[in-house]
Amino acid sequence: MKPDVTINGISMLSLGWLRETVNFPTPQSQSNTITVPGRNSPIRFTEALGRVAYQPRSFDMTFSMLGDRADYDLLVSVVVNQFVGQLCRVTLTEEPKLYAFGTLEVAPTYDPLTGKGTLVLSCTDGDAFLYYVSETVESITGSGTITLGNDYMPVVPVITTTAETTLRWAVDGETFHKTVSVGTWEIPELELRHGENMVSVMGEGTTAFTYRQGRL
Repeated sequence: MKPDVTINGISMLSLGWLRETVNFPTPQSQSNTITVPGRNSPIRFTEALGRVAYQPRSFDMTFSMLGDRADYDLLVSVVVNQFVGQLCRVTLTEEPKLYAFGTLEVAPTYDPLTGKGTLVLSCTDGDAFLYYVSETVESITGSGTITLGNDYMPVVPVITTTAETTLRWAVDGETFHKTVSVGTWEIPELELRHGENMVSVMGEGTTAFTYRQGRL
């Protein structure tokens, strides 16, 4: 299989572009420190909100084609009109289950001596986390305990209930409970951490948890 990039479900290879290089560096943490006179260690605010926050993800991808200038201009026009300035989902063939999300910009270059055209797609405002293409859906009917597995990105699931239901869970040693009626709900306190998250469900209907996992 040739290396490819899919943008919003469209293959760059199918548009006539050969992938040359991709650069997806790990996003840097949002860190801030204050040096206090007389203190040997600085005050660090990397986890000021209780967890590490990250700067926007930057990445770039280089594509090429061989042909005359008219063919090159046509291929560039197709990409520009569909993707430039748009928020796009970008998936690599190496990691088909994940996608990056951000605004794409284009830098085209054509060499008339060799007949080779290149196209650089870049993003500077991408979301720090890579998202899973498929959402995770877990459900339970009646009362019991459900295990919600999650990757490294904290996420709040969307909860759908078919009957009045009471939920109980614990975060960082603190216990929470919430009773909800029939409908769809998001409970900010019910934030899934990395690993297995146990939620106790008390009710007679079906309770479904839907969420999209992610990682750096």
